[in-house]
Amino acid sequence: METYDLAELVIAQDSQTWNLVFSRAKLMIVSDYGTRLWYIDIDGMTDESLLKRFAESENIGVDMHTTTIGGRRLEGRGFFHPNPQHRAAAIRGDGQLEGYGQPGGIAP
Repeated sequence: METYDLAELVIAQDSQTWNLVFSRAKLMIVSDYGTRLWYIDIDGMTDESLLKRFAESENIGVDMHTTTIGGRRLEGRGFFHPNPQHRAAAIRGDGQLEGYGQPGGIAP
């Protein structure tokens, strides 16, 4: 398993975009038997209305763009799972993580 601390995390759904404010976000990439899964755990989120919005919605699919602490840019599609009581969330990846496996990630 590989882990990356995130410096910036942006999610989008339809025409809305949110630049998430958090105390800690970590990307985990798990490779197992030829498959690769990814997910992001987010702690210390400040946008309670966003957490509530996704907690009350059946539509939790989001597009995600992130930059790691080291400057690598990655993007993908996933499902946003909020935990309003703990001011936390998780994004479970759905498909390929663009920029993974490329030096420096995707171009800005």
